[in-house]
Amino acid sequence: MNDLAPVAGIHSVRSALKFGTEGVGELWLESGRRDRRINELAQIARAAGIPVRQTDRATLDQAAEGTNHQGALAWVRSPAARPVRDLDGLLDLVSGPPLLLLLDEVQDPHNLGACLRTADAAGVHAVIAPKDNAVGLTPVVCKVASGAAQTVPYIQVTNLARTMDQIKERGIWLIGTAGEAEGELYGTDLKGPIGLVMGSEGTGLRRLTRERCDLLVRLPMAGTVESLNISVAAGVCLFEAVRQRTKSD
Repeated sequence: MNDLAPVAGIHSVRSALKFGTEGVGELWLESGRRDRRINELAQIARAAGIPVRQTDRATLDQAAEGTNHQGALAWVRSPAARPVRDLDGLLDLVSGPPLLLLLDEVQDPHNLGACLRTADAAGVHAVIAPKDNAVGLTPVVCKVASGAAQTVPYIQVTNLARTMDQIKERGIWLIGTAGEAEGELYGTDLKGPIGLVMGSEGTGLRRLTRERCDLLVRLPMAGTVESLNISVAAGVCLFEAVRQRTKSD
């Protein structure tokens, strides 16, 4: 299992089986459990030719490393990042206003995994990040993402600034987050075609990335801390976009 990462929990395992069966190496199910959802996972796996192993709860607990596995765990191969040439094709298939997430040099795999999971929940059409000085789709990322690494297109680019220019040519508005920005997130129109641009854990947006943004906004901070964790900030921004888009429907 050295080349595989554990994805635990009924919903996460179902997503991994539904969207990437070719990347699932094995399915573990808790011995003695026969409820409908567990049986459904077993049926999907067997239909796809994926080995199903019955195991005890202690073994699942150890493999899940603290994640609530609910009696199900899939061993998943890390998916490959997609090249920038795939971006236009992905955007051509979007029926409504595109919602993108651009991550500038995020290096912590737990943060990237959490961002992917949030992006999946928010309906993000693609997550875009540079190849250099940024974490890729590692087994840890895939584990934290809980299936979202298989469902959300993750595009790695050689030059993020140039890719941002290409995105803007498609009429997509790029909105970056910066603590010193004058405008606040909650006063910004996020209903149209947008890409939310988030900086790295330590230094935030790089200069060239910042200059490519059409607008900079800040999250209102009422306490003493100066900034939020990147994955938390991404969740706040993405679901404000979801709220606005749902309200306007």
